[in-house]
Amino acid sequence: MVSKRSGVTEPFSRDKVVAGVRRACQGRPVSEDSLAQLGQRVEEAIRAKGAAEIPSNEVGLAILGPLRELDEVAYLRFASVYRGFESLADFEAEIEQLKAEKGES
Repeated sequence: MVSKRSGVTEPFSRDKVVAGVRRACQGRPVSEDSLAQLGQRVEEAIRAKGAAEIPSNEVGLAILGPLRELDEVAYLRFASVYRGFESLADFEAEIEQLKAEKGES
């Protein structure tokens, strides 16, 4: 089960994860197979925690890593909504972190 910020709980849905990521990947060269694999990775990560109930923000965190590997632009789109970017500086900081992790300057 996934507990939402509103207090509502609902069953985990791989389809819902894939649908959210699909929006972030719109217009990007990401295949449906890649989206399905990402959904599976997220579901496996959630189930591996072994908790009966997991906060929705942990589902979002589980999405970020695989999405970053899949497509950096889609990752930035998803992260901007998930983390609530409010300014250009938020994007710049995230891009700098991505560059640092890749060893770019």
